[in-house]
Amino acid sequence: MRKKIIIILLILLSLSGCTKRFNVVIDKEKNEQKSYVSNIICKPETKELVKIYKDNNKKLSIKYEDLPKCSDLKINSGGYEGLWTSLFVKPLAWIIVKIGLIVKNYGLAIMIVGLILRLLMFPISKKSTNMNINMQKAQKDLSKLEKKYKGKDDRDSMMAKSQEMMLIYKKYDINPFSSCLFAFLQLPIFFAFLEAVYRVPAFFEKNFLVFNLGTTPLEGIKSGNYWYIILVALIILATVFSFKNMNTASNEEQAKQMKMMSTFMIVFISFVSFGLPTSIALYWIVSNGFTVIQNLVLKKGKL
Repeated sequence: MRKKIIIILLILLSLSGCTKRFNVVIDKEKNEQKSYVSNIICKPETKELVKIYKDNNKKLSIKYEDLPKCSDLKINSGGYEGLWTSLFVKPLAWIIVKIGLIVKNYGLAIMIVGLILRLLMFPISKKSTNMNINMQKAQKDLSKLEKKYKGKDDRDSMMAKSQEMMLIYKKYDINPFSSCLFAFLQLPIFFAFLEAVYRVPAFFEKNFLVFNLGTTPLEGIKSGNYWYIILVALIILATVFSFKNMNTASNEEQAKQMKMMSTFMIVFISFVSFGLPTSIALYWIVSNGFTVIQNLVLKKGKL
């Protein structure tokens, strides 16, 4: 099953487009440059961005004058760029734009679409969460099994241990591959969402509350807007609590390895959060927040 999923993902990625960029010098004396997306699928609206894209028309994948307004964006805008982009990235961008026009705010639209995606994946994520809960219930039996076969690494003992482990999994209704399926789906959806946001200039030009959707927390804090500290704190908290219940280890050694991996990921994401645009940060907070609430509800046996 896992091999089939990996093959499908590789095929999709091989047929996909990706975000392309060009650099513009913003300070000749300091030799400072800023990166902009060249394969945007609609026109920017602010005067500053309009000028930049018009001046760099030759660097764009599609001529500036041929691009539609973001409010007039269509699912097939920009032509065919690969299976992944055409089936996932552009439709996702179109949905965010249309919801943004309805709710009058692209930041809110990004959060709404993030919730919709989580709801669509709920049946799979529910199985994954239930498996984690069942794995925790089985820890006592699995620990006894480890002690029983400690130091026994001959073929017969290993086969007997494997058979007994499968019986424990059956007893607690555990399918180790169910969590893998959710992880495989979650990652490509996140990258599709990331690219969809980058390809629409409007998502970086507007504001959500006191945050600019295109500004990173680091840029915001440097400019004196300390509200961005709250954004970073929410990203870290949502990440920490979403990792908290991801314990599928069958023995102490695996538990230590998973704990180390989770700690590394939390620290890594904490650093990365300072460089995430607000638009992506909002998706991350809502997506992981949904996971945290889902885990709490399922643990209490309400679903």
